[in-house]
Amino acid sequence: MRILFLTDNFPPEVNAPATRTYEHCKEWVKQGAEVTIITCFPNFPQGKVYKGYKNQWRKIEWMDGIKVIRVWSYMSPNKGFFKRLLDFNSFALTSFFAGLSEKKDIVISTSPQFFTSLSGFLLSRKKNVKWIFEVRDLWPESLWMLKRKSFIYKLFSWFEYFFYNKADKIVVVTNSFKNTIVKNGISPKKINVFFNGSYFEDTPTNNKDAALIRKNLKLNDKVILGYIGTFGIAQKLPFFLDLANKLYKRYPSIHLLFIGDGADREEMVKKVIANNIKNITILPPIPKNEVNKYLSAIDFGLVPLRNNPVYHKVIPSKIFEVAAMKKPILLGVEGEVKDIINKYNIGISFKPEDPNDFLEKVNDIFKFEINEQYYNKFFIDFSRKTIALNFFKDIKKLNDEKY
Repeated sequence: MRILFLTDNFPPEVNAPATRTYEHCKEWVKQGAEVTIITCFPNFPQGKVYKGYKNQWRKIEWMDGIKVIRVWSYMSPNKGFFKRLLDFNSFALTSFFAGLSEKKDIVISTSPQFFTSLSGFLLSRKKNVKWIFEVRDLWPESLWMLKRKSFIYKLFSWFEYFFYNKADKIVVVTNSFKNTIVKNGISPKKINVFFNGSYFEDTPTNNKDAALIRKNLKLNDKVILGYIGTFGIAQKLPFFLDLANKLYKRYPSIHLLFIGDGADREEMVKKVIANNIKNITILPPIPKNEVNKYLSAIDFGLVPLRNNPVYHKVIPSKIFEVAAMKKPILLGVEGEVKDIINKYNIGISFKPEDPNDFLEKVNDIFKFEINEQYYNKFFIDFSRKTIALNFFKDIKKLNDEKY
């Protein structure tokens, strides 16, 4: 079976869409599939092409048996609505033309890059093959900055349900996404839920790495709350800088460690320096193969999102990355993910952007204990390999149902 997969993000980018797609496709190759990825040159989140790459019309490379076709796109930082739209539309256009020459049996396109859906739909019709629309964010609902009565919002809503209706199969990453789509008239039989996950069996804690990192950061005697990822508007990381002094006065042994890049990083660094904040360390982004080393050095994984109802339906992939290292989670998100945290007893939750509740819940860190039985059940239910194989079974089934 020949699979064509369109995604805006792919390794060496390290965000959730890139990781999910790569790890799924790697498993599908092991099952005998011929997988071709069409993506742009790595540039997320700064909108600057990574070292060793050049933003050119087309280039082919191979990664773990996956054929990767990289195409030109207009590159924009992960901020600024209209520049991001230009970024998205340029990739939709170039990915479509790049896919025309690829003979495939099935087409998959993934959001949150909304207009990749258009390219996937058109390619599937051009090739007369089935199309799977993987929904990782509900557009335009997740664009909370848009007014619901605006022309752009209504236009995006029309496109959204046009794609839902035209897709042969819809794959979502949370039950909340499925419920929302069904409430708007799409048959539940058309939608499958395949959560994010992790390779839990491949991520043992390395005590030597952890000890060295803590020593180098001069944090040996601290309880580290660590965040590794995008410094974007969704995460609202400046919230933690605003309560840093209160946190230090109440819990002097607590230290916040932020690692990554994004729209808010520069201002956060300036604020830490200007206000001489001693209980926060901000580091530049690290390669993917270094992430687990730093996760092994923290005591709690910090997983926050902005206090907005649109984020109540998401399950941040960071919970799986942190749990894979057998580290508990300090979660600042409401909704389905909070239910998971509580069900498996893998962490503590605080109300998003609520400084008083955050400070109160930090106190629970000192008495939190890992329950191995719950953790093992979590590992079974959210194994990336198992999820990828179940996804693949669905792809094969759909492919067998020829037009």
